Amino acid sequence: MLKKFLQEEKGQGAIEYIMLAGGIIVAAIIIFVIYKRAAVSAGTKLGASVNQTATGESKAISTQLAGL
Repeated sequence: MLKKFLQEEKGQGAIEYIMLAGGIIVAAIIIFVIYKRAAVSAGTKLGASVNQTATGESKAISTQLAGL
């Protein structure tokens, strides 16, 4: 009975499709994590740039108003 079970290949195709789907899901999760990290990094850099620009413009406006 055990020998017959080990030789049977009826479910082999289904298992291969399940493994393929699992591999695709793992790849999608890895890509999502990498994308999330890149987006957070870009957001941080953008926020720093906006703050730096706002500070510079604020100083320039204050200097111009002081000269009036």
